[in-house]
Amino acid sequence: MEQKLKTDGLGLSNRNAMNKEDRISDLPEALLLHILSSLPTEKAIATSVLSKRWRSLWKMVPKLKFDYKFHPLADMDAHVFSENVYRSLSLHKAPVLESLHLTFEGRTDCMDVGIWIATAFTRRVRKLVLVSVYHEEQIVILPSVLFSYNDTLEILKLKYAIDLEFPPRVCLKSLRKLYLYEVQFKDEESVSNFLCGCPSLEDLVVHRYSNADVENFTIVVPSLQRLTIKELNQEGGNGDGGYVINAPALKYLDINGFKELEFFFIEEVPELVEAKISEVSDIANENILVSLTSAKRLSLHLSPLEIDGLNGKIFDQLVYLELRTHETEWWNLLSIMLDSSPKLQILKLTDLYLGVNHKFPDKKKWDPPKYVPECLLRHLETFVWIGYKWQREDEKEVATYILKNAKCLKKATFSKFGNSEKLEEKRREMLNELASDSCHLVLESV
Repeated sequence: MEQKLKTDGLGLSNRNAMNKEDRISDLPEALLLHILSSLPTEKAIATSVLSKRWRSLWKMVPKLKFDYKFHPLADMDAHVFSENVYRSLSLHKAPVLESLHLTFEGRTDCMDVGIWIATAFTRRVRKLVLVSVYHEEQIVILPSVLFSYNDTLEILKLKYAIDLEFPPRVCLKSLRKLYLYEVQFKDEESVSNFLCGCPSLEDLVVHRYSNADVENFTIVVPSLQRLTIKELNQEGGNGDGGYVINAPALKYLDINGFKELEFFFIEEVPELVEAKISEVSDIANENILVSLTSAKRLSLHLSPLEIDGLNGKIFDQLVYLELRTHETEWWNLLSIMLDSSPKLQILKLTDLYLGVNHKFPDKKKWDPPKYVPECLLRHLETFVWIGYKWQREDEKEVATYILKNAKCLKKATFSKFGNSEKLEEKRREMLNELASDSCHLVLESV
């Protein structure tokens, strides 16, 4: 009898627990939709079995995300994934489709991709992400006719095994952000037609292998404000082709990894605020540095041996400058920039290869500017050197010159490698002798 009572009591407890109020289901619908939007759509659909209220809730989710990896049969038959996506899009009832994210294999039929895009455009999608994963080097050709006119799409991201061919008639009227990661254009006209068809474009990100598709990559976008281009070929190009950039409204520029190109030209960018130029060398014809004279903030990683001067150009708006110190004779670029930046307030020098011991200093000696630059006499307030090696004569000369001549310097920070007390004491002695009474000196270990 006692055992029976225990069993009955346990059963009653379980029944009571099951009958308790479903707190999640009682949450406001807007919050439930927000939660479901954060899940892959396949998982959101799975919640439809929970209860009557959940049965159709996923259909109102404003953000859909499909990934072929969540479909076990998709590895054997790509059409299984395509059919599931199409069926889900057909059942979707949200008044506005805020975003559609599709990850599929390169072997997917381009007609299926076209149906997905057409359906999304019909639902007035605002953000579209297409990720085509390489499958035995197969590549999806994007149906260009779908881009002949659209006035709702604001963000477009295309990645990997996608081939792009665009006729002159392209109109993505509301597109503001465009991300192109390792996609391929059929020809130079396709690049031009695509970009010309985006009259509201403000942010463009391009990651590509030079000469993988087109030799001459031309960007002419009057509305463009932010541009990022990253070259993925570490060995550089073969000396052919290059870039032409015409974006007069540009405010932010980031270019990285350009080597052995035939040319790189940037038209005047009078509204430029910030530019980052990294790993750029061996370009036969370029005007990179002289095109950046309107910038307020610059981060430069260029080969100083390839820079003769600025032909009288002045960075009269520049207040922040960061230079890399591991290139041969890097201080030549420093001299040019100090002479040409009369309003510079912050100077940061960084060793890109932190911790590497430079056993062989540059053979040539640094030639400081003939006259003390105006920025040192009137404006420089902050000096930071990360990876400073006081035992190298060339670096010691640069540090000595700046600390002695920067009359308005308020703070100088030097970071060194290691933690040797003896070296620390020597450095502290040297720098304390050079720093002015008004300059706060900071010594750090990294």
